Amino acid sequence: MWFERFLEEDIGFGDMTSELLFGDEEIVGTIFAKEDCVLAGMDEIAEMFEHHGIRCTRFASDGDRVRAGDSIIDVKGKAKDILKLERTALNILGHMSGIATKASAFVERARKENPEIIVAVTRKTTPGLRNMDKKAAMLGGADTHRLRLDDHILIKDNHIAVVGSVAEAVKRAKKASFVRKIEIEVESLEDALSAAEAGADIIMLDNMNPENARTAYEKIKSKYPQVLVEISGGIDEENIASYAQSADIISSGSITHSARSIDFSMEVELII
Repeated sequence: MWFERFLEEDIGFGDMTSELLFGDEEIVGTIFAKEDCVLAGMDEIAEMFEHHGIRCTRFASDGDRVRAGDSIIDVKGKAKDILKLERTALNILGHMSGIATKASAFVERARKENPEIIVAVTRKTTPGLRNMDKKAAMLGGADTHRLRLDDHILIKDNHIAVVGSVAEAVKRAKKASFVRKIEIEVESLEDALSAAEAGADIIMLDNMNPENARTAYEKIKSKYPQVLVEISGGIDEENIASYAQSADIISSGSITHSARSIDFSMEVELII
């Protein structure tokens, strides 16, 4: 199972403390949020607990907004089994809910300015946790962008450096593929227009300030209205609104790589 490597990392050869202190005592453990958040990771922790014979009663679902103090799930079973899984479960909830909460904040700020904007997360995920990171972002209302390199063609600065020019890179990509959309990253208006003329489907404006991004967006759309414009590079909660009317898509790596973990805790009660 997917969670076995997480548990092996935390448990090692066994939970020495619980094995020494407990026999077959049964408990109910209640997990609750210690701060407001968008909840993510419930499906994952329930699967992990139930796989180990622990019964779960949920009070909330993935994607719900919960408040500090809200109980989200009860787990019932042997004390030594529940406490062996406790930290891994809380870590999963904290990590995924942190991403979902940050994604929700980005989407909310951007859509106040442009209700049609798509907010996407990049591949700047924790190695080994991409599926969880991307799922959490989606629960917060964001799009996944590329999940993997084989999802679609994205020509970046290092590709262009090797090929020699924006136009040549797009030309080669179009020759090799007629079914995949072609996206290209550019840093100037000149390159953006060159890419559009060469036939790019999506133009990513990288590391432009809001004023330059607005100018580029308007000029691209006036001449190539079918081309999607994406803005990326240095996007955070403070500046995302200033870009929202200058793009079809805003992508950010900070939603996943800089999300703060949400605090959850478990309280237990002995079953007599």
